[in-house]
Amino acid sequence: MANPQRIPEIIDTAPAFTPVDVERLTAKYAGVDTMTMLADLLTGELRGRVAAVSSFGAESAVLLDLVAAVDRDVPVIFVNTQKIFGETLAYRDELAERLGFTDLRVYRPDPYLLAQKDKTSLRWSYDPDGCCDLRKVEPLRRALAPFDAWISGRKGFGSRAGLPRFEIDEGRLKINALADWSKADLDAHFAAAALPRHPLEAQGYPSVGCVPCTSQVAPGEDPRAGRWRGWDKTECGIHEPVF
Repeated sequence: MANPQRIPEIIDTAPAFTPVDVERLTAKYAGVDTMTMLADLLTGELRGRVAAVSSFGAESAVLLDLVAAVDRDVPVIFVNTQKIFGETLAYRDELAERLGFTDLRVYRPDPYLLAQKDKTSLRWSYDPDGCCDLRKVEPLRRALAPFDAWISGRKGFGSRAGLPRFEIDEGRLKINALADWSKADLDAHFAAAALPRHPLEAQGYPSVGCVPCTSQVAPGEDPRAGRWRGWDKTECGIHEPVF
């Protein structure tokens, strides 16, 4: 008797979100304040499908506070590049505990890839793009695998002026919830919510990344001027430059 023909499994590879969804959501939430928008999305269309990604940097507390006010069970992803300031790690633990998040997920670079591509741990000094890809982009890609959408903490001022609220990133919806916030808006929220500041901010670090590629910023400089100073580089690779 012949074996019955095996029916191949059909796997749906269509992206969860498309540019049409970006247009729809942009129109739906035009003029809607950030808190209302997040509450609607996190308890509605994106419930169980979204994570917040945070560097726990100088201004990260604002977005995390807004998300926690809606749902403390939203997963929060942190990529530990293993080049992070100790102050950032301590701030992460303090802030996550204070805001009551129940699902903080820490991802690190693949040790096998590190052994292959950054054996000396000095790749940042001659190939910062490759270092970022290895230590940040690849771990974040793994972290986001279970999700259809993610919330970014980018703000739309300075070198990121013109940032949209919604965009598509590798088939996922990316929500730049603070795209229309100014520096004054952020400072006002820090004060109103009595949020702790990153300990390095007072030392001249308005934007905090990895230790080798973060320097102090002089008065009048763009807040991100201390990131990859001396290199033709403004983003780590998890975000496209804003034009």
